[in-house]
Amino acid sequence: MSFYGSPTHPHGMGPLIRLCLHHNMETWFIPAAEPWRNGVVEKFNDHYQQKFLNKLVMTTKSELKQGSLNFEYKHNCRYRYSKLSGQTPLKALANMGRKLIFPSQDHAPHHPLKKPKAGRYHLVRFIRSDLRLNIFGEFFAVHPDLQYEYVVATVDVKEQKLKLFLDHKQVEEYNYQLR
Repeated sequence: MSFYGSPTHPHGMGPLIRLCLHHNMETWFIPAAEPWRNGVVEKFNDHYQQKFLNKLVMTTKSELKQGSLNFEYKHNCRYRYSKLSGQTPLKALANMGRKLIFPSQDHAPHHPLKKPKAGRYHLVRFIRSDLRLNIFGEFFAVHPDLQYEYVVATVDVKEQKLKLFLDHKQVEEYNYQLR
């Protein structure tokens, strides 16, 4: 429920989506039970487990925090990813010309956050033989050409639209009134 409102109100933006949009982040949701769809994250998780958590003994929270920050910095400076054209994460970030943005508050935001008026979030979904797109338990009929394809469904908050993309080309559009 942290992603969307509830089964009764699937167009509601849950706390995670609201928080990300509040900080101008575009969130990507990969299919449930398909972590291989995001190889960069999975490779980082594997490196983190094998080369940090399994190798060091930490007895305090501060040791874990400092060790984790050290590992993250080392990883982002040294590990190269084919998905990033053979670059390290820090090099890819530098080449994008963008800076990382972190929340300015030292405390958690008040809940519930106000409903964002703009922004987008994306869902990668596989279209099966039933030709239905599943967005948080709500189903949308799709064209037969999309059968057995991975698509990206983008919710545009400002336009109140659900846009469906195949290979970066928009192929469908639905009205999507957010709660």
